[in-house]
Parts: sequence; C-alpha cells; structure tokens
Amino acid sequence: MTADTPNTQVLKAFDQSHHLHPFTDLRKYHESGGRIVSRAEHIYIYDSDGNRILDGMSGLWCCNLGYSQQGIVEAVYEQLQQLPYYNNFFNCSNQPAVELAKRLVDVTPGQFSHVFFTNSGSEANDTNIRLVQRYYQLLGKPQKRQIISRRNGYHGSTIAAASLGGMKPMHDQTGTLDYVHHIGQPHWFEEGADEYPQAFGLRVARELEEKIDALGEDNVAAFIAEPVQGAGGVIVPPQSYWPEIQRICDERDILLISDEVICGFGRTGEWFGCETFDFKPDLITFAKAVTNGYMPLGGVMVGDKVADVLLSKEGEFTHGLTYSGHPAACAAGLATLDVLEQQGIITQARDHIAPYFQQRLRTLEDHAIVGQVRGMGMFAAVELVADKSTRARLAPDSAAAVFCRDAAVNSGLMVRQTGDAMIMAPPLVCSKEEIDTLITLLTGALDKTAAHYNIPH
Repeated sequence: MTADTPNTQVLKAFDQSHHLHPFTDLRKYHESGGRIVSRAEHIYIYDSDGNRILDGMSGLWCCNLGYSQQGIVEAVYEQLQQLPYYNNFFNCSNQPAVELAKRLVDVTPGQFSHVFFTNSGSEANDTNIRLVQRYYQLLGKPQKRQIISRRNGYHGSTIAAASLGGMKPMHDQTGTLDYVHHIGQPHWFEEGADEYPQAFGLRVARELEEKIDALGEDNVAAFIAEPVQGAGGVIVPPQSYWPEIQRICDERDILLISDEVICGFGRTGEWFGCETFDFKPDLITFAKAVTNGYMPLGGVMVGDKVADVLLSKEGEFTHGLTYSGHPAACAAGLATLDVLEQQGIITQARDHIAPYFQQRLRTLEDHAIVGQVRGMGMFAAVELVADKSTRARLAPDSAAAVFCRDAAVNSGLMVRQTGDAMIMAPPLVCSKEEIDTLITLLTGALDKTAAHYNIPH
C-alpha cells in the first residue's frame, strides 16, 4: 500500500460512523458497514478490498454505456474549464443547456419541442406536478389537480415524488400528498396469474377509469406511470395494458405522464419505453442514463399540448432549481447522446445483445426455485418460489431473495433484490460472453439459495 492508497479499514470506519446511506437500515449499517467501491472499468466495479464485480445493475439503472466513456469525461472537464457554473434564472442560459435541449427534442417523439431541466428524476416528477397544475390553471380549470399513479410504482424519493410513487414503506414513514391517488399495478405473476394476461391487462387498466369516475373527471389532472415498473420489480405489462390506458386518458381529458427515468435511452430497445409500447404521453420524465450517470441531470420533456398553453399565457411559472441546466451536466448529456447516436448503441443492443440476454435468461425457467423470468430489452427479473405450481415463496419477508442477492454479489455479480425477485439491468455495451458470465454467476447464486432452503435442484 502506497502513501496515496486509501486505508480500507479507515474508510469503512468513517463510512459506518459518519455516512447515512439511502434506503438502508441505518442501525444495521452503523454496526456492520459495507463495501467501498473504489474504481470501475467497462462493466465492472472494483471495491477497496480488490474484488472485481460484474455490474448487473448499470450503477443504479444509469450507466447504460458502462464506465469507460472517456469522451464524456473530457466533455465535462472542458466545460468546467470554460464555464463551471451559471444559473438559468434572470433571463440567462448557457450553451450546453441550449444545445442539449435541442438534441433531446430531436430524439424524443414528435409531440415534444420543449424541456425543463432538473437534477434528478425525483425533482423532475415534482416539476411534473407543477406543470400539470399550472396547465389546468391557465385553462381556467384549477380544480383539475388530482393525480393518479400506481401501487408499487416508483417515481422518486422527495416527499412529492414519493407520494406519486406507490411504495408502501415510504408512505408509512412520511405519508402522501392528499391529491395523489393509486390504482393497481399490471403485475400478472403476482396478482393475475389465474387470468389470461391480456384480460388481466385490460382489467387493471380499467381501474384508472374507475378511479377517475370516483374522483370526478373534472377534478383529475394526470396519470403517471413507468412503461415498465423498474424498482418495483421489472414488471412488464401485458400488451393490452397501454392501449387501454391511452384510450382512457384521451377520452377523459387526462394528461399522460411517462416516467422514463429507468426505461429511457435504450433500456427497452427503443429510445424511450413509450415508443416500445406505442403510446403517446404528454410529458416524459427523464434522468439517469441521459448522462450515463457521470453527472446528475434530469428533466421533463413537455409535450406541445402542454407547452402551447404555458407559452400562450402571461404570468411567471414559479418553479426553479439552482442547478437546473447545469453546464457541466448538460455537457455530459451531449457527450452521452454522441456515443449513443454515433455508435448506434441502442440499435445494436436491441437487435443483438438484448435478444441474447433475454434468451439466456429464459434458460433459468427450469431451475427449481424460479417461478417466472420476465423482462424486455436490457432489464429483467427472476422471481423466486418454493413451489412453481402454487407460487408459494421460499421464506417470509423476501429473505430468500436477500440471501440470493448476497450470494450473487459475493461471487462477483451485482444484482438487486426487490420483493422475491432478483432484478438486473446490465449495460447496453455488454458482450455475449459477458452475458454468459452473468448467467453463470446468477445460476450459482440460485443453486446456493436452493441448497440453503433444502430445495432439490
């Protein structure tokens, strides 16, 4: 160890003593600590103990291009040399923000001509609430302010964004905004496996219509959902679901918000998940992969239906963020789009690596403790069961999935546990050989889990 090499034990002690982590049992972490990630390369992370781990989660769904994109690093460095910061208040802007706004308009569906920048998906969804309510105020319908979302959806962790989301543990701790309401999720395996998938999709979609009727159409402003629920467990809706949602929103004058924080920038096989499922949102939430995770950046793509009203009326839109449109973050976004477009990353992933990833995952369906493999594009979930026919779980409180996750990470594969599912979203730049490695390591973790719970495999 050189004089410049950090002392791992000292770092871990500082981490346990001073660093409060997100979505963590703080007492347990304070007592036991965790892993210090010290560097990364391509699709691998390395911890301070020297372990190499294949990152099957692309950071936190954001490093779609992996960790070796020098062009993004250089773009940020060059921007910091020229203009490290200035705000977008006071009738001012900056060149990277302006250029990125135009580039984002170019890659999003045709109904989008404007963008509002934020620093994260949470802030973007807070912004959506402001935009939606301002839109209807300007139309002379201030009573249209109720927003409908889905149980087990995830839209961020600020108070407003967590209210939009449907995560019960978050609501239990902080409550929710009184104008946000929730309907069911299109989770066929968990909630509808005794029905035909398409019939289930229609039934769950029509819960939106029922909720609108209960609240009163004149009071409801918007419906927000992820094309595929990511943090909720990579829940891919039946094909009947989104067309029915579109019909209901169109007929009832309800704005449709597509939260693309996870699905956007190639994860589903197209630029955005709404394109994969062929629906037309009025607002798109984006973040994460827009900069490949290299800088914090999020925002809202504002459809012309909404923007035309905002632009046609006088009066200040009383919302803003100190770092909205940060020049270095926008420079990272521009460089990320360069890589995606110039190297044809999304098309290559859709046509080659994603089908291979999904095909290899399906080989796990015969494993003794796998009840379902689901996914599309470059993300997927493997649902764990003790009995395939009854879908009975291996252990209470998702303990088996936690065990499986830990076994995977300890063997060199970073995956995530959500409920009783193992979820993964590897970078779009994986090779087939690296997908094979992911499957091998995941299979090993499944085998260890089956053995731990005395399930023959």
